[in-house]
Amino acid sequence: MSLSVIIIAKNEEAALGACLDSVLWAEECIVLDGGSQDGTVELARQRGARVEIAADWPGFGPQKNRALALTCGDWVLSLDADEQVSPALKAEILAVMANPEALDLYRMPRSSRYCGRALRHGGWWPDYVVRLFRRGKAHFSEDWVHERLVGTEEGSIGTLNNPLEHDTYVDLEEALDKANHYSTLGARQAYAKGRRATLGKALRHGCWAFFRTFILRRSFLDGGQGFLLAVSNAYATFYRYAKLWCLDQPECRSFPVDH
Repeated sequence: MSLSVIIIAKNEEAALGACLDSVLWAEECIVLDGGSQDGTVELARQRGARVEIAADWPGFGPQKNRALALTCGDWVLSLDADEQVSPALKAEILAVMANPEALDLYRMPRSSRYCGRALRHGGWWPDYVVRLFRRGKAHFSEDWVHERLVGTEEGSIGTLNNPLEHDTYVDLEEALDKANHYSTLGARQAYAKGRRATLGKALRHGCWAFFRTFILRRSFLDGGQGFLLAVSNAYATFYRYAKLWCLDQPECRSFPVDH
């Protein structure tokens, strides 16, 4: 059984090296670049990855399906550029691939770090993600953001025990930049699906996001980073709904309605 690793990336020079180093054992590694202006492409090629360019950004789901279409392996492992496979997780993946009775899709826990700390609350642990699957048995949803793997056949999903390591936000500046970016994509996606919002709805959802993260999901147990997580979740949620409202208000809209 052979493994293809797929990674979509844009301006990920700082994180991509560690990701690629963690999967050097895979038979094939494909990096689909979205038009990087840093050293992402050169770094990926130096690490032995096959690099393809697709700069006409269609959204996360469609872009990952483009990468998936390039694979040749029996199995596929989808990674983000800021994720790494530990030796223990590698051993589990190889064991699954060697098992003739293995299921078609597998999820794994993800250990995410926020400003240097691995969080264990706030909904960030164990944060199961489906990333390993037999080629031809799954594809990605066509969502612009928060895409998911969709199995082509009904069946159960297996669970791996060892976590995928995730350097989510290196510092607060990155957290704010990504919250702004993802809130814009989320607003566009919601608008395209016919959803609408008010500023009152934005405020309610933002407050609820903070309460759910900090109190119900107990991110306060993760110290200062846990508090920042709750605030950034509230920030991203509020602005997603506020931007959705802005899409019907030309005087405050700073980005196009269509994607």
